[in-house]
Amino acid sequence: MDINTANEWAEALKALAHPTRLQIVTELLKGTKCVTDIQDILPASQSNISQHLTVLRHANLVDYAQDGSLRCYYVSRPRLIQGIVALLAENEPVLRKGKQDIDREKQQEGRSCGVSCGR
Repeated sequence: MDINTANEWAEALKALAHPTRLQIVTELLKGTKCVTDIQDILPASQSNISQHLTVLRHANLVDYAQDGSLRCYYVSRPRLIQGIVALLAENEPVLRKGKQDIDREKQQEGRSCGVSCGR
């Protein structure tokens, strides 16, 4: 992975790494909403919601259409957001490995590439 891709992905993940922003994008997946609509759903002030929307917009995760004096927001990368939310919703159990498991993996890796894989 090149550094530009890594930076882009990190920015998207950082933008989603806040409970209010996760709530906002899951609400926007249901349909386009204005700030006042979101304010009716979430326990946050209009200015706080607007700040979160700005973060999401700068990460290219949401965008808006102007409706008179209102900005109506929507998810601009729905497949990405749906995929991330779906993965989080799976609630995958935490994987724990013991020393024996790790040693076994190292041995298998060594055999699979025929050398110590640069270690």
